[in-house]
Amino acid sequence: MRTHYCGSLRASHIDETVTLCGWVDRRRDHGGVIFLDMRDREGVVQVVFDPDTEEHFERADRVRSEYVLKITGRVRARSESTVNDAMATGQIEVLGKALEILSVAGTPPFPLDAHASVGEDVRLKYRYMDLRRPEMQRNLIMRSRISHSVRTFLESEGFLDIETPVLTRATPEGARDYLVPSRTHQGEFFALPQSPQLFKQLLMVSGFDRYYQIARCFRDEDLRADRQPEFTQIDIETAFLDEQAIMAIAERMVRSLLAEHCQVELPAFPRMTWHEAMERYGSDKPDLRVDLELVSIDDLMQQVDFKVFRGPADDPAGRVAALKVPGGAVISRKEIDDYTKFVGIYGAKGLAWIKVNDLSAGTEGLQSPILKFMSDDVVTQLMQRLDARDGDIVFFGADKRSVVNEALGALRLKVAEQLGLVAEGWAPLWVVDFPMFEETSDGGLTPLHHPFTAPACSVDALRENPAAALSRAYDMVLNGSEVGGGSIRIFDPVMQQTVFDILGIGSVEAEEKFGFLLSALKYGAPPHGGIAFGLDRLVMLMVGGQSIRDVIAFPKTQSAHCVMTDAPGVVSEAQLRELNIRLRKVDVS
Repeated sequence: MRTHYCGSLRASHIDETVTLCGWVDRRRDHGGVIFLDMRDREGVVQVVFDPDTEEHFERADRVRSEYVLKITGRVRARSESTVNDAMATGQIEVLGKALEILSVAGTPPFPLDAHASVGEDVRLKYRYMDLRRPEMQRNLIMRSRISHSVRTFLESEGFLDIETPVLTRATPEGARDYLVPSRTHQGEFFALPQSPQLFKQLLMVSGFDRYYQIARCFRDEDLRADRQPEFTQIDIETAFLDEQAIMAIAERMVRSLLAEHCQVELPAFPRMTWHEAMERYGSDKPDLRVDLELVSIDDLMQQVDFKVFRGPADDPAGRVAALKVPGGAVISRKEIDDYTKFVGIYGAKGLAWIKVNDLSAGTEGLQSPILKFMSDDVVTQLMQRLDARDGDIVFFGADKRSVVNEALGALRLKVAEQLGLVAEGWAPLWVVDFPMFEETSDGGLTPLHHPFTAPACSVDALRENPAAALSRAYDMVLNGSEVGGGSIRIFDPVMQQTVFDILGIGSVEAEEKFGFLLSALKYGAPPHGGIAFGLDRLVMLMVGGQSIRDVIAFPKTQSAHCVMTDAPGVVSEAQLRELNIRLRKVDVS
């Protein structure tokens, strides 16, 4: 039906006769001449109809926004005074000769150029309209091209695209499973995969030493802007490579994506241990565009009688840390109160601070309600350690180590954003040497990643001191977002059983949940490992979006509800009977 896309026309097409199909973006009547801005996925072009084409001029007069048209006309240069350099097609216009109305349109539920003032629920309800916006079209086109580039890169590296099951059994991946009842096995359930983890390990055992998949994954977890109940993962697994080689492949892939689609040449990615990241930034995914760091001051606070500081300083599981913000003395008391409420989200009981007004005046030049609890000598040492200057502010965290890290780590980013301290550009990073386990609230241990991650020590060393063991895991961080994470996997049945023992998973439970994997490891499993990237998050960063909902065609709300289709929904009694399921009414009174 068409010869060209609207947005593809350029000055090189002048004097050509073209046929266009698309939507009316805008209609204008200028003194008997009708201008139609025609839109498709490639962009917008101006079409002009004059009264000389009487029949088609009358049709042009009838059309309104979002009508679907087929137009034939001649491309011509715009007059010098009407050239629009802000448009890709701004050098030309199309003189319309024929117009066919393919579809009429009702009044849109919201103006596409005023979407910002429309609630997100309305935009999601009419997502097919929201997706007509040029920004959304660009985002999804970019997503498609990035996916293509990923496939091209990985296939050039010898990886095979192999699909894994979507209907499988429940396995622990850190979130609740979405369960699917079976009609043919009544009373039993499939689970939708949280990731293809076990299957890609089995593919390594099978001899397909380089696998990838752009895989749909499902997790029934509490949602945020960067999470969805169903999401897409670039899943990679390879055998006979160590972590250095796997990280090198992953890094080359991401560098090639940024170079191709964002015209950004990234340097070699720096590496940082998990411990260093937590100590300096309070986060295992630090944003290195922000030049603010946490400084431990436990030794200094052990010299004061102030229990709020002294208690955590003396506690091996506690931490007292300071965050210096250059130029932060301009922050008002109201803003400090707001920051105090903010860190409370992360469990902090308060937020102490010191404003540095005049360092040369000693403690007299400092402003803070906590100065009375510290000696002049401690304050002097504190200012020296922080390299404080006039006009700075220092925030303090004193609590359990995890609380301090989370609270000050989040505050670091919030303050930097509000004060304009976030540098432009891209800041990539590898975080390595993660702990193998983390402690649960009841004193037990749980895997920091998953129970199939290999430790960086022997079986005997792991048994002797599991809490101190490091894993062979690695995360790729980009501008403070974890875009990919992976590890070397356990391929030795003895090591795998040892990890299960430490986690309190007995042989019976292990056989029930992972029997097929444990069986496979007995038949000549190669050393293997991999990495998985969140495609949604990666695309979001590359298009400059604020939420992964901006790069997913049909996302769900934070309550995992599809406003457009009203899913999840009620099913019929007949369907439930086929599945041998009876719903129980829950009294919510």
